[in-house]
Amino acid sequence: MKFLCVNAGSSSLKFQLFDMPKEEVLISGYIEKIGLEDSFWTTKVNGEKIKGAKYLKNHGEAVEVLLNELIENKAVKSLDEIKGVGHRVLHGGEKYSDSVLITDEVIKDIEELTKLGPLHHPGNLAGIRALREVLPNVPMVAVYDTAFHQTMPQENYLYPVPYEWYLKYGVRKYGFHGTSHKYITTVMKEKLKKDDVNLIICHIGSGASISAIKDGKCYDTTMGITPLDGLMMGTRSGSIDPSILEYVCKESGMSIGDVTNELNKKSGLLGISGFSDSRDVEAAAAKGDERAILALRMYNDRVAKYIADYFIELEGKVDAIVFTAGVGENGIDPRSDIINKLSPLGIKLDSKLNGEIASYKEKQEGIISSKSSKVDVWVVPTNEELMIIRDTYKIAKSL
Repeated sequence: MKFLCVNAGSSSLKFQLFDMPKEEVLISGYIEKIGLEDSFWTTKVNGEKIKGAKYLKNHGEAVEVLLNELIENKAVKSLDEIKGVGHRVLHGGEKYSDSVLITDEVIKDIEELTKLGPLHHPGNLAGIRALREVLPNVPMVAVYDTAFHQTMPQENYLYPVPYEWYLKYGVRKYGFHGTSHKYITTVMKEKLKKDDVNLIICHIGSGASISAIKDGKCYDTTMGITPLDGLMMGTRSGSIDPSILEYVCKESGMSIGDVTNELNKKSGLLGISGFSDSRDVEAAAAKGDERAILALRMYNDRVAKYIADYFIELEGKVDAIVFTAGVGENGIDPRSDIINKLSPLGIKLDSKLNGEIASYKEKQEGIISSKSSKVDVWVVPTNEELMIIRDTYKIAKSL
C-alpha cells in the first residue's frame, strides 16, 4: 500500500512516497520557490537526484508536479495506488493532542489557528486543499507539530501573565517539532527497553528545540506559543527580554510586525554572524571570524543551559540525552562543546565515539558519552516523515 507524506510550506513542498507497512521510501522530492518565476524541484529516486524547473504560480501547480513525478518515475502506475496522504500541520492548539482524519471541520480549525501559525498555516492549507481536489476519495490525515507536547502540566505550559490571557486568547506554551520528539521518544523506548523513559531530546538545527520527556511523555519543551521562543536558531532569536520589541519599535519607527519578522528571519546565527547555516558559521569561525566564533559560543551555551535546566526539572533521573536533527546528527564539534559544558553534572564525552558518528559517516547513531558519564548521551537520526506516515497508515487502515 502506497502512502504519501506532504510538508507544504509558504513557498515550498516536500514529499515522500512510502510503501507500507514495509516503511520503504519509494521516491522523495522538494519543490521550492512556489509563486516565483524561478520555481524548481529536486526528485530523488533509487539514489539518483533528478532536477526540474518551471514557473509554478501556486501550490496547486506544485501538486501537479508532485503527482507527475510519481508517475513519470514509475513510483505509481496510477494515482489510484495512493491509499492515504499525511500532511504536516504546524499548530493544533489545545484541541488536537493526536493526528486526525482531515474533515471540513478540521480544515476550519486549521484556518482559525492561522493566527498562531501565520507563517506556516497558509502553506499547510494550500497543500491540503490542492491534494484534496486531485485525490477527493483518498483519506488525508493532519499530523500536528504541537500534538506531542499536549501532555505538559500547567506549571510548564502557562506563562506568568494575566490568567485571562490564557482563557481569552489561548496564550500558553504549545511547543513544536513534536513529530520529531515523538519519533525519538519511540526509538529510545525500544533501545532502552522501557516505556517510562526520562529523556532530554535536543532537536537542534536551523530550527531548534529541546524537550524534557518524563515517563515517556512530554513534560516540558523550549518553544512557546510560536516557534520563536526558546533556543537561539539559524534565523530566530529564541527567548529575549519582551520589552525589546517596544523599545526597538520606538527607536527605529518599525512596526511590531516588522520587529517580529526580524526576530524570526534576521536574528539567531544570522543576526550575530551573518550566516544562518551552522556549517557556514563553523567555516567562518575556523578562519578566525570573531562574530562567527561568538555566534557559536552563544548557540552552544544556550543548548547546554536548557539541558542543565531540564536535568534539574527531571530531578537528575535521566535515562539518556539525545542529539538529533541537522546539527545534532552531524555537528561533531558543537556536540563536543555542549557536552563538555555539562561536566559539572557528571556528563562526560568520549571524543573518539563522538568523532565517529554523523550522517555522512559509516556510523549514524550510537552513544557518544564515556563509560564514566552519569548519563548516556546518544546521537539518533530523526525521521519526522516516517512518524507522519505511521499515523496516516494507522488512521487510514482503521476506516
